[in-house]
Amino acid sequence: MRDILIDHARRHPCWALEDLYKLVHQGAMGSEHAVIDEARAREWLARELKDLESGPEEPLLDPISSDGLIVRVHLRPLVRLSLDPGLLLAAFVRTAREFRGSTERIEESFAEAAGLARDELLAFDEADVNGFFARMKVAGFPAVHHSAAFEAAYRPAYRVVARAFLPQDLLEIT
Repeated sequence: MRDILIDHARRHPCWALEDLYKLVHQGAMGSEHAVIDEARAREWLARELKDLESGPEEPLLDPISSDGLIVRVHLRPLVRLSLDPGLLLAAFVRTAREFRGSTERIEESFAEAAGLARDELLAFDEADVNGFFARMKVAGFPAVHHSAAFEAAYRPAYRVVARAFLPQDLLEIT
């Protein structure tokens, strides 16, 4: 997780503690909070693809868990490569239905983040990282939105999926 956190800090200097937490939460919990039903997920994806704006250069697949099993699939590269969004939708819905996350993984990743902050490898104060984490733990580790600064700077557009649920031909592109 250390390398993932350092990479995201380098690529997203405008991130806030909410964005750090969101990354850790998604890497540990997958997309379980994001899918109500397949029709709504399809609608959401179609709308987001239709309204997709330019943004930073991103990889198609962005590992966000220490074991590499959970990834963000960025929509801009998906469109640029003319890939079928239905393949992503199927993996996204399946992840939400079948992947079971772990709050222990959230705790492990936040301990790593606090250590990186202490070593000044993240642009956050260690006490702030620990305080934010403590508040999220008391709240039951809820899902959160990206910060306004992150949204404005990076226009995030992705789906969180289990790598195992992506079709092999999509995995071979990366």
